[in-house]
Amino acid sequence: MAARIYCPAKSAMQSGQGRTQNWILEFEPEAAREIDPLMGWTSSSDMNSQLKLQFESREEAVAYAEQNGIAYSIEDPKPRKQVRKSYSDNFKYGRRGSWTH
Repeated sequence: MAARIYCPAKSAMQSGQGRTQNWILEFEPEAAREIDPLMGWTSSSDMNSQLKLQFESREEAVAYAEQNGIAYSIEDPKPRKQVRKSYSDNFKYGRRGSWTH
């Protein structure tokens, strides 16, 4: 049973940094997903694939994995590039890129 510890990135619909500070311990799938012949639903016999544990820090997640004997890999978050842009930049004269409206 292996797990990965990571800090989630913000979604495309999100402008702020909410829900991106916590670290998540998520188990790797042990069994392949199967298609139910009657209903056509996708299912799995692996119950650990449904678990997602949240921790406030990376050290807490690592301590939990070591305490319970779980093999883990850590994925460090990529640094976010700071973008400074104002609304008036959309209409400035020397604008790069195509004009779309």
